Amino acid sequence: MDPVQTAIMANRFNAIVEEASSTLQRTAHTTFVKLVQDFQCALANADGEAFAYPINTGVSAFIGLSVKGGLGDIPLSSLKPGDCIITNDPFSSDGMVTHMMDVSLVRPIFQDGRLIALAWAFVHASDIGGAVPGSIAPTLTEVFQEGLRLRPVLLYREGVLNEAVKNILLDNSRISSELWGDIQAMLSALKSMDVRLGQLCSRYSTEGVLEGMDATLALSETRAREVIAAIPDGTYEFADYIEGMRPGEFINIHARMTVEGSNLTFDFTGTDPQVLAAFNYVTGTTTHPYTLQSLIYYILTKAPDAPRNRGLLRPVKIIAPRGTIINADFPAAGGSRVTASTRVYDVVLGCLNAAIPDALAAAGPGMSGIIVVTGRDRLHGGKRVSVINPICGGGGGRLGQDGIDGIDNRSGSLLTVPAETIEVETIMRVRRYGLLPDSQAPGRWRSGAAVVLDLENTDVEAVMTVRGMDRLKFAPWGVEGGEPGSLARVIMNPGTEDERDIGKIDVLHFKRGDVVRLITPAGGGFGPASQRDPELVAGDVRRGLVSAEWARTAYGVVVKDDFSVDEAATSAARVTMPTRKGRFSVCETRRAFDAIWPMEARAALAVGAFRYDASMRPILVRNTVSRFVDKSEPATVDVISDALAEESRQLQFS
Repeated sequence: MDPVQTAIMANRFNAIVEEASSTLQRTAHTTFVKLVQDFQCALANADGEAFAYPINTGVSAFIGLSVKGGLGDIPLSSLKPGDCIITNDPFSSDGMVTHMMDVSLVRPIFQDGRLIALAWAFVHASDIGGAVPGSIAPTLTEVFQEGLRLRPVLLYREGVLNEAVKNILLDNSRISSELWGDIQAMLSALKSMDVRLGQLCSRYSTEGVLEGMDATLALSETRAREVIAAIPDGTYEFADYIEGMRPGEFINIHARMTVEGSNLTFDFTGTDPQVLAAFNYVTGTTTHPYTLQSLIYYILTKAPDAPRNRGLLRPVKIIAPRGTIINADFPAAGGSRVTASTRVYDVVLGCLNAAIPDALAAAGPGMSGIIVVTGRDRLHGGKRVSVINPICGGGGGRLGQDGIDGIDNRSGSLLTVPAETIEVETIMRVRRYGLLPDSQAPGRWRSGAAVVLDLENTDVEAVMTVRGMDRLKFAPWGVEGGEPGSLARVIMNPGTEDERDIGKIDVLHFKRGDVVRLITPAGGGFGPASQRDPELVAGDVRRGLVSAEWARTAYGVVVKDDFSVDEAATSAARVTMPTRKGRFSVCETRRAFDAIWPMEARAALAVGAFRYDASMRPILVRNTVSRFVDKSEPATVDVISDALAEESRQLQFS
């Protein structure tokens, strides 16, 4: 297909999915879909390769998804017009579903009796049953605790609803009517894509549309290869940690990125085994976009004209060993898998920073906290499960640009629920919601500011869960001499005699009048703070985001009372400012940990744990890490095997 016709078809396909995505959002029922916009839809060819993905609404985490796993054991040859498959099972969908709260639909699209495409949609269901309201708590250890799990099954057969499947789903949700409303919104989006693709076939012929699908995928592949080919050949390594729910527990994410011409491989060997917590997710046998978000964003930044589809991932191979936290085996819990994927984003970004001469960006806040509250429904009686807000924090500094205040680049598609909506729909009162002064990581290009949110329970009782919390111990790293970011905190009843720092939230119970303060992390800085334009520092002081004292301490900039820069005092102050060496800057806590557990030894520990039974692996890793930390004894690759064997013996005799 010639380039002009390819561009026309790509734009036609994009218009179809944009309309469907907008339809889904406007007709959804739950706050998390219609306001936060944790949903999406796409069009895929008959092989499951997504060839069209929306830009303007919905999440961007699944650009280039393979949807074929959503069919499960249902043969393509058995599908008929009017069929629709539903699933929320990561394991039997080959990772198309990354956690069970993402209820997904797949609808086959036929033209002239021939299957030509698969329409896909998902919503994050605010409750599918399980041990806690909202179905997600970080400390859940098995998928059975997280609610109903449906392997791919026909919800509709030739347009006829399977009432039994519908009832099974709704009987297990605390908010069944709202869940069904969201499913109907998805069905509308799927129907819209079916109709519009049929109209396109009538205009350009079925063969012309099929040729357009192939050409659009090929165009994206070409653009991706051009970007990858510009990265210097070589192997680049990086690692970072998820902070576990137990004190001193740090879960390793490790990657090696190998660039060979226009081909790229990410090998996650050395990543920790799946854990007894809800941080796991499944990627199956495919090159999964959920693991490669930062790479996809980099490609689209360098090639903004590339269609958003699976062609972007054709040059890329992932090695994600089964049983690791990023490709978990049944029955791993995965409700809070955003914690792991956020850290994977940082690790892939770290590999890119190591490879690209001028680097790209410092780490973002590394937290995508989603707040869910259950309390009395004052309007209708009974209990109500409500998503309060996503809360992320300031983005990392970037080459040539500051990070964005209060927004993480990875989660920028998630929107904020207005305070008025929270107070009308829930029993919580928003006491404070804003940016935190002096929380930006200093750098030539500083990070964005952290967010602080105070919530008060106004009723007899309430229960809160927050998934995705992290960076309470290891601060986000800076780049090229930029400073590490700031840490998250959770404070109960601030400013009172009952004030206490409670760390990560699992399931938090409120009494009337209790207030919780959530402070997000902020990403790292980019470049030495001493090189920041003093006028930019003065501007931040004028805005109230940087104090005059912090401007002097962090940047060596002396700002007068009228917000002008004292140039002589600034020049003198900057002479004595220290400069960080190396491409990456980590906090002192991380530096001390790395001194005991260097990257190669920590990766060897993860690999060595796979010689043992799956049920023992996370405990062996945790105990072995603690043994060396408690002794302040540096670990080396050659002692890992013996250390694991000793921990295994102790577990067997304990």
